[in-house]
Amino acid sequence: MFGDLFGNVEQQQAEMRKKLAEISVTADAGGGAITVTANANREILDIKVDKSKLDWEDLEEVQDLLVAAVNNALEKAMVKEQAEAQKLISQMMPPGLSGMFGQ
Repeated sequence: MFGDLFGNVEQQQAEMRKKLAEISVTADAGGGAITVTANANREILDIKVDKSKLDWEDLEEVQDLLVAAVNNALEKAMVKEQAEAQKLISQMMPPGLSGMFGQ
């Protein structure tokens, strides 16, 4: 019964990971000094540094901005991932059942 209800879960998960890899988000810190791009699988794709906006003598500040930009990008990626997971769950549920799970 549940096999028919949920279909091939492994295949759906693989398809979702592929879809999440195609969704990108960008976040920055320090007014654009550091910009990080991640995908909805929460993988960092790119980090750009505008060296003219950074005080390279203050290495601690540079590191803090990098951490902030990465964390912001990963937070945005998580929000996208959760939204896609909700869509997948909604599609898997038969009509009328989705309301039982907060849909």
